[in-house]
Amino acid sequence: MTRLLGDLAPRRTLTYREVGATHTPDALPAGYHHLRHSTPVGHGPAAFRAAAEAVTTWRMHRASGARVRASADRAAPGVTLEVALGLGPLALGVPCRVIWLPEEEHRAGFAYGTLTGHPECGEESFLVELEPDGTVRFTVTAFSRPAAWYTRLAGPLVPRLQLAYARRLGRTLARLAAG
Repeated sequence: MTRLLGDLAPRRTLTYREVGATHTPDALPAGYHHLRHSTPVGHGPAAFRAAAEAVTTWRMHRASGARVRASADRAAPGVTLEVALGLGPLALGVPCRVIWLPEEEHRAGFAYGTLTGHPECGEESFLVELEPDGTVRFTVTAFSRPAAWYTRLAGPLVPRLQLAYARRLGRTLARLAAG
């Protein structure tokens, strides 16, 4: 575990009150930008298992170009992580903590919440579901608002970037689920 991740648990706290709100995506809290992006990524139980594994082991994020440092190899409540996007010294690392995981047979993934030092304030879930017709669907649900001067300055650009990243994750996951 890196020094940064070792420091996350004792020193950093969640930056919002509505912890777990992405568990009920139809009732996201007011006062935040809401994001919901859903896309099919495969078909059948094998694609579901591959997608679930890729999401819960950070493989999806890494394969999309993000760097992930985490306190565990797999998502679980309380796991801290830093997700970084960008190149070299321009990379922006954002600290998060896993809040919840679904406890259903045909649904897998996790949600994480922002910790102090994150440029946004809120929560985001990454879920894979095996639908009754065999479709494997990936859904990103989030609520967030600026927490740093530069995200406030970026204004409406931030939600567009979040949607672009969610779409990129969906494309990446479809490739990983296909094997």
